Amino acid sequence: MNATVTFRPAESNDIDQLADLFDQYRQFYECPPDLSAAKNWIAENFERGRSTIFTADDGYQLIGFTQLYPALCSVDLVDYFVLYDLFVAPSARRQGIARALMNAASEWAKAQGAARLDLETARDNHPGQALYRDLGYELDEIFLKFSLDLGD
Repeated sequence: MNATVTFRPAESNDIDQLADLFDQYRQFYECPPDLSAAKNWIAENFERGRSTIFTADDGYQLIGFTQLYPALCSVDLVDYFVLYDLFVAPSARRQGIARALMNAASEWAKAQGAARLDLETARDNHPGQALYRDLGYELDEIFLKFSLDLGD
């Protein structure tokens, strides 16, 4: 990894660059490009404090981010975070950036008193799965995830 890369919480002046990365992230998951919607989402999350975003900055621009959302577990009676978004610009991949972002996020979540971090990934995201396992994440083999689409 480039020694000049820094990892830090996002700031309000990062919104434009974060929006660009977030739009690329959404395109990776086959969403159509929509920089305006990406910027609105990131700006609203930032302004309302509904997520925490960590950035990777190479000294010139942002090259990656991860976004965490707070959650509650009523069974275990704990607070936790969902690591929902993780993206590294294609030109900065395979340098340990994703690992460092995830470590920054887990250290921060632990300092907040969170009991755990949860994440979901695509079944075919084998590089991501290898990273998550290497960082100590365990695959949930007990619970199934169901979703109900409430749209039109």
